[in-house]
Amino acid sequence: MDRIGTRIGILGGTGAAGSALGARLASVGYPVVLGSRSAERARETADRVRATWTHVSLDITGGDNDAAAACDIVVIATPWDSAATTAKEYERDLHGKVVVCMANALVRVGPEFQPLVPPRGSVAAHVGAAVPGCRLVAALHHLPAKELGNITHSLDSDVLICSDDPAATEEVARLVERIPGCRPLDAGELSNAMAIEAFTAVLLQLNMKYKTRVAPRLTGIR
Repeated sequence: MDRIGTRIGILGGTGAAGSALGARLASVGYPVVLGSRSAERARETADRVRATWTHVSLDITGGDNDAAAACDIVVIATPWDSAATTAKEYERDLHGKVVVCMANALVRVGPEFQPLVPPRGSVAAHVGAAVPGCRLVAALHHLPAKELGNITHSLDSDVLICSDDPAATEEVARLVERIPGCRPLDAGELSNAMAIEAFTAVLLQLNMKYKTRVAPRLTGIR
């Protein structure tokens, strides 16, 4: 496995999505730091990931959110309602960096998941307003956490990427390309994040209806 120098920090790295993403990125060669308000909890999560995949050398560690925010690329995998406030706490560390927001504003109402409209229209836009100096990208919303974290199997999904920074889009696309089975697609400017985040509710509804874990794959794009 080729080692990559770019360090990936994940704010909210102890949750299902954050830890799964960390395991997957570490499996393709990225050094990963799982961040949390509790450094001990983050270290326990990283230990659990390594213990699950003992046959693979995973460069994944746990620390506090300061350690994650100090990395080269930072992913926000916190609950949606704390994404902007968490990013704001580390505004100085995130300045000038590619920051990937993968949070979705959803609520379960009875048997259904429904999208919420957060301030400024999307979680990503809310994060951008809180940390205007970062190079914000909205991506990775639709990858099922269980499949993402199962590093012995490839995924079968397109990853829609939105940003107002074309170079940041390209950088995240290169990261996504390293994940087996994933195809990065440039989905336009950050304003499209609202639709992409909301579509996650549809995917979750399909999961419940058909008892599966769906991921989007678009046709007609070579």
